[in-house]
Amino acid sequence: MLDRKADGGLAKNSPAQFERMRIIATEFQLLMKFFRLLIFLGLIPALLPAETPGQIPLSEAQQKLRSEFASKVQSAEKKNAAATEADGWLFFAAELRFLSLGRFWGDEAPKVSRAHKPDLADPIPAILDFQKQLKARGIDLLVVPVPPKAAIYPEKILPGFSAGKEDDAPVMHRFYEELRAAGVEILDLMPVFVQNRDDKRGGVFCKTDSHWSGFGCTLAAQAIAENVRRKLTAPPPRKDYESEWKESRVNGDLVVLLPPDAPKPGPEKIAVRSVSEKGTGTAVSPDPNSPVLLLGDSHTLVYHDFLAERGGLVDQLAQELGFPPDLIGTRGSGATPVRISLYRHSLKNPDYLAKKKVVVWCFAAREFTEATEGWAKIPIAK
Repeated sequence: MLDRKADGGLAKNSPAQFERMRIIATEFQLLMKFFRLLIFLGLIPALLPAETPGQIPLSEAQQKLRSEFASKVQSAEKKNAAATEADGWLFFAAELRFLSLGRFWGDEAPKVSRAHKPDLADPIPAILDFQKQLKARGIDLLVVPVPPKAAIYPEKILPGFSAGKEDDAPVMHRFYEELRAAGVEILDLMPVFVQNRDDKRGGVFCKTDSHWSGFGCTLAAQAIAENVRRKLTAPPPRKDYESEWKESRVNGDLVVLLPPDAPKPGPEKIAVRSVSEKGTGTAVSPDPNSPVLLLGDSHTLVYHDFLAERGGLVDQLAQELGFPPDLIGTRGSGATPVRISLYRHSLKNPDYLAKKKVVVWCFAAREFTEATEGWAKIPIAK
């Protein structure tokens, strides 16, 4: 723009140079006006996402929601409580903590995980090892993390945040991308849950309990069954089942986790689809010889073993598939302890896995960071 003399000084500007400078200054002013307009309209955060710990880009709204999650957790901890209330709904503090974190795998895992042993903090090595062992036996693995309740109803935590319009669990979804890139099949239930979160049968989660509702359990079974059917080339002979929706009263497990001085809501009513064998009315029983094994935490047991009967995930899968799966569930962690249970089954019966074709591993997504036992590599058989 400016000519220089041989001795390093500036030469006198020509009229053409002044004209170019005037045009550039005008364009700069117009650019700044446009930039200020974008700020006024609130579009700048979407155009320039901030970087969070772990290098996961978040918009301004996502950052604010994550901060609200963290604030709720801190408030609960100060009151020595493990649950918090928001807009009449109860939320498990551990799930809110999970949603408040940045990258939680790889080198970042030991910094944020609740695992007692730092070397067991990263979920990925254990998941890949489990899949590898199953694949060696000709068994497909389908991982089904249960989304956190607050990821489906974020507006309860941050009024105005609309579920579905912006990802309220971006770090979790980045983690799923990492697993898929490594060859692990993940069934993300968030889209179908968000789509049906305000159904006439009620929400997809209980308001006062940490588990999905009877309706949410049925939606999960339908999504899982659709995936499993594609994997089975020779399914077992079909059984006929019949179902009906019944009302169930639930005393939510989160009520007792509220601060001592907090109001305690009473039982809530939810709809549960009760499944029975057609003609006999017999309840669904897990089948040890089934080609499908349902493995997981209490989400595999709720409405089957507790809170209700005949309405759990194993029951709904029997209805959707036309045959009952086998079941290994635990009221504890679905990360490592339930795989230890699988190993013990194999020790008792060396041929246990011979007929299995698909393992559906279903557990709360919060386990990726909140499992105190961590993520150990466990053999599936001796």
